[in-house]
Amino acid sequence: MAREQSVATEDAVRQVLGDDARLHEEQVDALRELGRRDTLVVLAAGAGKTAIYAIAGRSLPGPTVVVSPTLSLQRDQVESLRAAGLAAACANSRMSAGDHAAAFAGFRRHELEFLLLAPEQLARRDVVDELRAARPSLFVVDEAHCVSEWGHDFRPDYLALTGVIEELGRPRVLALTATASQSVREEIVDRLGMREPAVVVRDVDRPNIHLAVQLHGKDAKDDAVVADVLDRTGSGIVYVATRRHADELAEALRSAGEDAAAYHGTLRRQERDEVQDAFMGDALRVVVATNAFGMGVDKPDVRFVLHADPPPSVDAYYQEIGRAGRDGAAATAVLHHGPRDFGLARYLSSGGDPSPDQFAALVRELRRSGPSARGPLGERLGLSRHALGRIVPPLVRAGAVREVARRRLAAVDTDTPVGRLAEAAAESLRRRHELQRSRVETMRRYAETTDCRRRVLLEMLGEVRDEPCGRCDNCDRGRAHERRDGEPRPGTRVRHQEWGSGTVQTVEDDIVVVLFDDSGYRTLSLPVVRDRRLLSTED
Repeated sequence: MAREQSVATEDAVRQVLGDDARLHEEQVDALRELGRRDTLVVLAAGAGKTAIYAIAGRSLPGPTVVVSPTLSLQRDQVESLRAAGLAAACANSRMSAGDHAAAFAGFRRHELEFLLLAPEQLARRDVVDELRAARPSLFVVDEAHCVSEWGHDFRPDYLALTGVIEELGRPRVLALTATASQSVREEIVDRLGMREPAVVVRDVDRPNIHLAVQLHGKDAKDDAVVADVLDRTGSGIVYVATRRHADELAEALRSAGEDAAAYHGTLRRQERDEVQDAFMGDALRVVVATNAFGMGVDKPDVRFVLHADPPPSVDAYYQEIGRAGRDGAAATAVLHHGPRDFGLARYLSSGGDPSPDQFAALVRELRRSGPSARGPLGERLGLSRHALGRIVPPLVRAGAVREVARRRLAAVDTDTPVGRLAEAAAESLRRRHELQRSRVETMRRYAETTDCRRRVLLEMLGEVRDEPCGRCDNCDRGRAHERRDGEPRPGTRVRHQEWGSGTVQTVEDDIVVVLFDDSGYRTLSLPVVRDRRLLSTED
C-alpha cells in the first residue's frame, strides 16, 4: 500500500511540476505527514503551498475540496491547476445557476478533481449535500490564517468549517498559510477540529525585503507617505486601515501627479476588478487599499509595500508585506505611523459585544428546540445573521454550543445552569479581546524596537534568529544588539506567577516578549525579570 502511494505521489509530482522537477524538503515533509494525518503547513509565499495540495489531491483516490477566501485567488488557482492538466473549477456567487450546477455534477461524478469555494458557499445546505455525495478524500483550507483573522467578526462562516468537515465524512484536512504565529497556529488547529495534526513550519523569512519604520508627528503622516511613494520606482501597494483613508490617500497621490487608485470593500465589484486588473497589467502603478486587497494578487514585481496605518497584528503585517518582491529582487516595506496610531479601540470589534442575556437566550432556545439551523434560530430570537454570528463563536469556545450535522447548532451541555454557560461565553470573549489587545502591542513592539526588526518580527512569528539581519533600518544604523548568555531564549517555555505558562517570543536589549497561554502577549523588562526572578523555566 505504501509503495502504491509512493508511486502515485511520484506520478503526481511529474504532472504538477514537470518531469525533471524535484520537491523542496518542506514539501516532502508536508506530503509525508499528510499521508498519515491532518497537517498544518506554514511556508513562505512562493514556497509551493499550492503544489502541495495539488500533488496530494492527485495522489489520493477521491476528489478535493479547497476553501479559498477570494474570487481572484480561486480564479488564479484554478488556472494554475488546469495548466498542470488537472481538472479544477470554482463554485461561487458570480456563476450562473447552470455553471454552478455543472461544477457540482462534475465533482460528484469525479470528473473534477478539485473544487474551490469560499466559506460562505459552505453555509448552503445544497452545497454541502452535493459535496458529501462526491465523497471527498481531502479538505484543504488555503490562507488558513483567515480562520483566526476573519472568522470571529468579518466572515463567521470560517468558524463553521469544522462542522462541514464532519458532515463530509471527515476527509483528511490540510491547512496552508504563509504566516502564522504560535497563537494563530493553535487557533487554526482548534477551529478546524484537526486531529493530532502534524505542524510543518519552515523558514518564512523574505530576506530580499528591506524593513523600515518611520514615526511622524500629528497630521504629517499622509504627506510623508505621498513623498515616499513619489520617491520610489516600480509598482507598489499602500495599506490603510479604513475605506475613507484609502480614498483620501489615493486622491492625495493623484493630486501629486501619481498614478494611483483606491481599493476597498465598498467599491462595486466591477470597480475592484478594474483596479486589480490595471495593477496586474502594469496600467496602474500604485494601489491604496484596505486588507481587502492582497490574497490572489500574485504580482511578482511589486517593489514596495507601505503601511500608512499599522495592521492589528504581526501576522497581518507579514502577510501584507509578503506581497512585495516575489520575484526575489530587492523590495522595501515601510511602516509609517503616528503617535496615536496604536490606540486599541480601533482594533476591537465594532458594534458592541453580546450581553450575557443574549448568550443565555440562545442556549435556552437550543435546549428547548433541539438542533436548529442558523436562519430559523435567528428569526425566533429576533437576531440578524450578523448578530447571531457574534453570539455563536464565544458559546462554541466555551463548550456550550457546537455545529452538528446538516449545518445546525445544538446545545452541548444540558446540565450546567444557563447562567454559568453565559458567564463562560462572556469570559471567552474577554480573553479574545485580551489577545487582540496583546497582538496590537506586538505591532507596537515592532514599530518601537531599536533592535534588528527582522529578528523581532520573525521571532514573534515563532522563528528563532540569533544574528541580526543586515537588511533593516536598525541594522543599517548599527543598532542591533548581540544576544548575551543567560538571557531567556526565544521558544523557551516559562512560567510567571500571575500569568501562568507561556513561550518566550523575542528578546531585545532590555525587553522580553512572552506569549502566555491564557493572557496573550506580554512585554516585560529584562532587568526586572532578572532581579525579581519573574520567569522560571518549565521542564
